[in-house]
Amino acid sequence: MPTSEKSLRICKEGHQYYKSSDCPVCPVCEEKRKPDAGFLSLISAPARRAIEGKGITSLQQLSQYSEREILQLHGIGPSAMPKLRDALKKEGLGFKE
Repeated sequence: MPTSEKSLRICKEGHQYYKSSDCPVCPVCEEKRKPDAGFLSLISAPARRAIEGKGITSLQQLSQYSEREILQLHGIGPSAMPKLRDALKKEGLGFKE
């Protein structure tokens, strides 16, 4: 299997990084955006961007969606769901049936 060539990129903030995919996300900027606390800090960056892109910023808002609806978001993988379920459960909430 051939290895992908990485190309040097520079984000709008001036960070230099190498990527082999077409993904435009700067890893330096993404690390700075990662929350220190809350349910969004528990999941991967793609999953967090998917949830934020849907306008979900609280567990109360998340509980208004079914698991199926959340799983359909691009960036949400199977590893995110147990973390989201646990976060909801700790607050006495759950996904919509």
